[in-house]
Amino acid sequence: MLNGIAPYRINGRVRRCHGHLLVAEGLSDLVGLGDTCWIEQRQYNSHECCADAKSLLAEVLAIDEAGVHLLPFDRLDGIGIGARVVVARDQERICPSEAWLGRVLDAFGRPLDGGQPLPLGPASYWLKAPPVEAHRRRDLGARLDLGVRALNLFTPCRQGQRMGIFAGSGIGKSTLLSMLARHSDADALVLGLIGERGRELAGFLRQGLGPEGLARAVVVVATSDLPAMVRRRAAYFTLTIAEALRDRGRRVLCLFDSLTRFASALREIHLAAGEPPTSRGYPPGVFAELPRLLERAGPGPGAGSITGLFTVLVEGDDPSDDPVADAVRAILDGHIVLDRRTAEAGRYPAIDVLRSLSRVAPECYGGHERVLVERARRLMRAHADAAELIQLGAYRRGGDPLIDEAIRVRPALEALLAQAIGERSTIGADVDRLAAALGSDAGAGAD
Repeated sequence: MLNGIAPYRINGRVRRCHGHLLVAEGLSDLVGLGDTCWIEQRQYNSHECCADAKSLLAEVLAIDEAGVHLLPFDRLDGIGIGARVVVARDQERICPSEAWLGRVLDAFGRPLDGGQPLPLGPASYWLKAPPVEAHRRRDLGARLDLGVRALNLFTPCRQGQRMGIFAGSGIGKSTLLSMLARHSDADALVLGLIGERGRELAGFLRQGLGPEGLARAVVVVATSDLPAMVRRRAAYFTLTIAEALRDRGRRVLCLFDSLTRFASALREIHLAAGEPPTSRGYPPGVFAELPRLLERAGPGPGAGSITGLFTVLVEGDDPSDDPVADAVRAILDGHIVLDRRTAEAGRYPAIDVLRSLSRVAPECYGGHERVLVERARRLMRAHADAAELIQLGAYRRGGDPLIDEAIRVRPALEALLAQAIGERSTIGADVDRLAAALGSDAGAGAD
């Protein structure tokens, strides 16, 4: 007889609606921050002149004497005073599966690709689980072939490393992500498209990612028109899927676009919770929450790892003047900077090699490769420092042997750094091409 009894539910009632926030009574002693609740929502049927009850998911943002403050994951249409509120802690866990590879999902695990409902995996994961403790993490793994020459040579990446891709709008972040998704030698991809423009999504999946890339990827999407709570949930959903694949021994490459839009969603949420704006309008809670997401990428206690590449949309093309970019750069293990002038000159990917850095690069290079890379960087720096004199014709050959050599090899280095979207490179071939570029006579007569 007991099996036939429905499980009990904890109920409260909406007592106030304020902006996007709801205040519920009767739950203050029963829920905590971060818990989720279902709120009764009325939808009116004009044909039958009746109202049907539906439920709206919301999260607890604050608790005070007035009651429990809830921020919904959708619009507040149909919510009224006295609407029933039911605690729903089952929404805080998900069950990812390797069968999700090749699928496109929303922030709640619902398919967006028109396919069948997703099968559940054998283990459940907390959506906002804490990162693996530092003492339980394995060291970074072997060098990961990213399939992009400029990155393989000048910002090499190890399995489990976390890197930022910093760029202004329209410089080629999505193109670079497409190349990484197609050409890297990771076992599985997890793509989080947070705040993406809806019109670009289909094009990215068809042309940018392509059938081969999509076949080994799980794509989580929350477009820019969705509420801030959905965009934040999609970010945590992305890292949770990556953790599940990592725990199954996979070498996961997590591509996250973008941290800036994730931070914008956090700003809306923390301001709604009553936090004061501080740095460029961002409340302190934003900068406390960023590392909780980013630290979930990295090596795990087992054989698997999550290599994270996170894009940061920089206002005014200057990372030093952006509080989100500054905070992210301090957390990650390196940064890749895309340069607008390089993109305008027609060289893609528009990676500024001199401003980009991988903190594990010394551990990736062999002796011969290190010598080549250091020489190439030295020559590119010499040319950059003398660029104005060269362009004005004020520099004369023979004035500085280093600048003379930099002028000679520059066309070959620029050709080396340029790469078409569909062109895959490998680390060994990249080193050979760099050696050939540095020893080439190409452009010897160019000033």
